[in-house]
Amino acid sequence: MARILFLNPNANLACGDGISAAVERFRAPGGPVIDVISLADGPDAIVTWRDWHRAVEPLCLAVEREAADFFVVACASDPGIEAVQATTRTPVLGAFRAAVSVASGIGRFGVIALADQSIARHQVALRAMGLEGRLAAEIAMNMSIPDLLDPNRARDALIETARKLAAQGAQAIILGCTGMAHHRDAVASACGLAVIDPCQAAAGIALARL
Repeated sequence: MARILFLNPNANLACGDGISAAVERFRAPGGPVIDVISLADGPDAIVTWRDWHRAVEPLCLAVEREAADFFVVACASDPGIEAVQATTRTPVLGAFRAAVSVASGIGRFGVIALADQSIARHQVALRAMGLEGRLAAEIAMNMSIPDLLDPNRARDALIETARKLAAQGAQAIILGCTGMAHHRDAVASACGLAVIDPCQAAAGIALARL
């Protein structure tokens, strides 16, 4: 049976559990196995560029030792995506790039970033895809991962940010951190736009390709 493996590049097991919950709707009897692993040798979170670079080697080592038919780098900064793709012949998808692919099919999109430094990393990805012109706006939350993972603490702020992005012309919203996944339905209901979780977008693309 085919296996899709989501690689959470940080060591936060709660974040890995959140990713697994987000892709649960894509698991089906007889379908590909969808697994999530968190990398114990990765950073606690990917906030700074230093965190981003620190995650690259653990990701490369993970694709060397794990058997899968499709890998997903399950972080909305797509750390080391080029290096990971060069390490294996198995298809590797970055979660942020997957979300952009889905959002750009809807129209101009906004991104809710984890931190100010995330914005620069997203700009690099958008330029590589040739889709920087589709970005309506991006706003950073500058919240900690524990705050984002709390089921109630961050929700009002995320909804307010989504509404600001809509006011700036966004026709779809990308959640720019996999730790935001459990807020997706509430944010979508409040802002009236399609809200895209990167790991769910990646799961859909991986299943279609398999």
